[in-house]
Amino acid sequence: MTLNASDPAAIEQAAQRLAAGGLVGMPTETVYGLAADAGNASAVSRIFTAKGRPSDHPLIVHIPPAEAGDWRASVALLAHSVPDFAVALMAAFWPGPLTLILPRRPEVAAVAAGGQDSVGVRCPAHPVAQALLKAAGRHGVIGVAAPSANRFGRVSPTTAAHVAEEFAELGDEQLLILDGGACPVGIESTIVDCSRGHPVLLRPGMLTPAQIEAACGQPLRERDEAAPRASGTLESHYAPRAKVRLMSGEQIQAALDVLGQDAKHIAVYTRTTQRAARAVAQRRMPADAAACAQELFAVLRELDATGVKLIWVETPPEGAEWDGVRDRLQRAAA
Repeated sequence: MTLNASDPAAIEQAAQRLAAGGLVGMPTETVYGLAADAGNASAVSRIFTAKGRPSDHPLIVHIPPAEAGDWRASVALLAHSVPDFAVALMAAFWPGPLTLILPRRPEVAAVAAGGQDSVGVRCPAHPVAQALLKAAGRHGVIGVAAPSANRFGRVSPTTAAHVAEEFAELGDEQLLILDGGACPVGIESTIVDCSRGHPVLLRPGMLTPAQIEAACGQPLRERDEAAPRASGTLESHYAPRAKVRLMSGEQIQAALDVLGQDAKHIAVYTRTTQRAARAVAQRRMPADAAACAQELFAVLRELDATGVKLIWVETPPEGAEWDGVRDRLQRAAA
């Protein structure tokens, strides 16, 4: 069942579904999430089952905006200690596409956390997500676990239609989807581990390391072997059915020139390639990182739906602003 999220009655219906232990397809500014009450172990288990996701692969818990800007208090029900640099990051980027890994209160969200003693938390900026979280809170839901609303390891959804396609076999009683339009950011949140006394980048997104360091006043360290498990950090992820290959624009053009009119079962997503056979499905990649991120998953889904066997993607440019897009494409091609 898909409901128009502009209807307040739809928001309330979705909130009641969450409070009753059901699943909701929830729009955020990053991607659509498959949401359940983070405090309800049975409901969270339904997420893992629906996605085919390993139960030790942790989920991110979404919370509503802080009252009077008191972010430390807003995470107090989930985290037992919050370092000052984490609070500074919340103040700078919440609501927004940043997830922070914090020390988890042992009595809450154990299933959502994949059994770890830490929990990923973020406050989404999307108005529909915020309205749903506030409404669910009035029904006793302290936070909503919501990984991307797709089969595990596949391309993330950025429209309500994508969610409906992914879970077509789930009936109206099993999944309610709120249609809040296309996601404006388009790739998942940046993840920073704040559970070990210093900020560690676990997953890049659309926030650059320089922005994060400026906000928290500390150097951002790279992931190490002691880092907690986090969403979207497996080597292979975000993958369509077709094989994705990252290539330079010159390599793509040379390969297309060699194949000529014999090119079949190939799609290309490039900034620079000019010539391709009519049989080749071709989409132009924006030269702006934010614009590319916004459409990336939708384009991969569109090209995959043509039935091609190969999707050739031009390697993103160097530069921190492209790190999130580059990360998603490298995992899709792994």
